[in-house]
Amino acid sequence: MRGVANKGLLPEDALSLGLAASRVFGGKILIGRDTRLSGEMLARALGAGAASGGADVVDLGVLPTPGLAALAPRLGATAAGVISASHNPYPDNGIKFFSGEGRKLSPEKERKIEDLLGRDLARPIGSEIGSVDMLGDATRLYAEWVLERLRPSAEGVKVLLDCANGAAYEVAPLVFEEVGVDLTLTGTEPTGTNINEGCGSTHVDELDASGHDVAFAFDGDADRVLAVDEKGNVVDGDRIIAILARDKKERGDLSGEVVVTVMSNLGFFKAMEAMGIPYEVTDVGDRYVAETMGRLGASLGGEQSGHVILSEHVTTGDGIVTALALLDVMVRSGRSLSELSGAMEVYPQTLINVGVEEPGAAKIVAASEAVGLAVAEAEMRLGEEGRVLLRPSGTEPVVRVMVEHTDETVCREVCEEISRVVADAGKEGS
Repeated sequence: MRGVANKGLLPEDALSLGLAASRVFGGKILIGRDTRLSGEMLARALGAGAASGGADVVDLGVLPTPGLAALAPRLGATAAGVISASHNPYPDNGIKFFSGEGRKLSPEKERKIEDLLGRDLARPIGSEIGSVDMLGDATRLYAEWVLERLRPSAEGVKVLLDCANGAAYEVAPLVFEEVGVDLTLTGTEPTGTNINEGCGSTHVDELDASGHDVAFAFDGDADRVLAVDEKGNVVDGDRIIAILARDKKERGDLSGEVVVTVMSNLGFFKAMEAMGIPYEVTDVGDRYVAETMGRLGASLGGEQSGHVILSEHVTTGDGIVTALALLDVMVRSGRSLSELSGAMEVYPQTLINVGVEEPGAAKIVAASEAVGLAVAEAEMRLGEEGRVLLRPSGTEPVVRVMVEHTDETVCREVCEEISRVVADAGKEGS
């Protein structure tokens, strides 16, 4: 569930979802949230619904999304509900669940919950009603869990953390203080209305890392992280994955293919091929990355957005774990982040969203003969030094046209040419 809190996402919705979840999961359900003003309101409603269905609820308060996934098995939970809208502005909010193993739910399990929503379900009475408890030290427990997995000796490394006034505002500083860095903080004063506001990974271009060896910028729920090197250059998810992949290969610690999405930069694929590292490409979405990693037994995967999964440590993207892993490579190698970023060259990229008149027409337009011919001609022009990616949106009436090439001018020209053909095809089909 996702929407504007108290408009598209009501407390009544959370109550109904909690009741349905109690029927599907039973047992103990954890609940956590980010710092949005509406978070506590929705958390209480979700917890009340789950308890009214007989589940025992443990409210962990403000905690990163991956913290809920991490603590679910440790605390013997059957599921964990997360209240967050991630990188979205503060009026938005959302609710999702992890399994008791800390993994995203299967589509079948999601459908079971959806089928129960809004139904007049029988509720227990008396001693069968579930309890609702608060866990006051969830931040400490999650910090300890992280440090059990990664604890680089980073004494004296100058680190800037931008916690986006979000879910990482307490736990990220606690973790990084424990590894001995010289720490500077920003985005650690949430008001309920300033999450992601001019800060965090969605505004990483505005982060001034002057005087620091590295800066890490989390998103609102801290399942993503982007970095800024000592020269002020942004290091995105592709580059982070490339750095970690090369380090893992050199240490003989890389298992399976590296899993990324179709949106990864062409330079990433070229870098993997040059290093002899196999990779697998999925559709956009961390769900697809995680599922493919599980199927292949892969140790590393993620997205350009900074959502990185290190399967030896985590079951989902974890910004703090990813930041520690990158810091660990810096410390062990003795190399600056700008040096390490040379693991891949970022190709110029142009993305144009072409609107279509009918919501369901994007796939039809993208598959039209005229568009197919335009793409084929463009691919011939780009050759081995570029690529075209055409993606009809599944949620918006747009076709996304992305072109990459070593020459920025060629990249832009080709993207604009294809976009004009897509726009004309959309008009003809309307």
